[in-house]
Amino acid sequence: MRLQFLLFALCSLLAAGAAQAQAIVLKDGSKIFSSEFSLEAGKIIRTVKIGENIAKSEIQMKNIDSLEWPYPNELTESSDLLAKGKTEEAIAILAKGKEFFEIFKEIEGNWYVDIYFAYVEALNQGGKFDDVLKLMPLLRALKLTDAQKMRLRIIQLDIERKTSSDYITILAEADSILKETDDSAIGASIWNIIADVHVKKKEFEKALLAYLRIPVFYGTQVSKVPEAELNAALTLVKMRRFADATAFFSRIAESYPGSQVAERANKEKASIAGMTNEDEKTAKKDEKAGETAAAGEKAAESAPADAKPAEEAKK
Repeated sequence: MRLQFLLFALCSLLAAGAAQAQAIVLKDGSKIFSSEFSLEAGKIIRTVKIGENIAKSEIQMKNIDSLEWPYPNELTESSDLLAKGKTEEAIAILAKGKEFFEIFKEIEGNWYVDIYFAYVEALNQGGKFDDVLKLMPLLRALKLTDAQKMRLRIIQLDIERKTSSDYITILAEADSILKETDDSAIGASIWNIIADVHVKKKEFEKALLAYLRIPVFYGTQVSKVPEAELNAALTLVKMRRFADATAFFSRIAESYPGSQVAERANKEKASIAGMTNEDEKTAKKDEKAGETAAAGEKAAESAPADAKPAEEAKK
């Protein structure tokens, strides 16, 4: 009985593994698993090993019925990298995924639209503005879900934020989107745009609070947090709160080791090393001025009663 149970469990595990396998499903119902094919010069090449012999053949697109493909590793890995502040690495992984799924974009079960969209969003997050502009026409032409259409509005709004000074309209659209959805990913993106607008308007305190809303209220959107924290620290520099910024940069570098965000934080920290908050400087300056004034008053009080002013003495 125990042996039968173990065999049943083993079969169940194997079946579950097969269900999650990545495969091309041909029109005759047969499957070609990802380990059996590769892409070469835009062609799908199947490799079959028989004994010591290896045979290769091209799989014609007309013979493919669908893809049997679980959630792509590229989407998972890129999200993890963005959460660690490693934007460049995330973009590189998504670029490879886009290239792979583009060949299958007309086949049912492909992930091309999702990968392409994530790729454009990562480029936008990484500040690759020119690349985003080049890819936007095709992105608009794709068949998008309602959720993706909303995210497209955010990308477009971010483009307007970078190219337009009509801040009233941009903030109004941002507020409108926030009222239309409670999606945390959208909320995090919108508050980042709002913060950037306040920076452009030199409303640094408002910008700081907007950036900090992302880790505080949208902390589950881990891919958005590192950049928001870095921007918050940079805003502290603009506010001349150098000591506070230094502490923030240090925490960012420790939280995201080996990332572009950490590298930038270390550079910014070095540029303001030893500088104190401007309000602290002002307080020290006022304190010194007060001490000087007090010393002057004390000296005057201790002077002889018959002492005459210098001008009078000259006479």
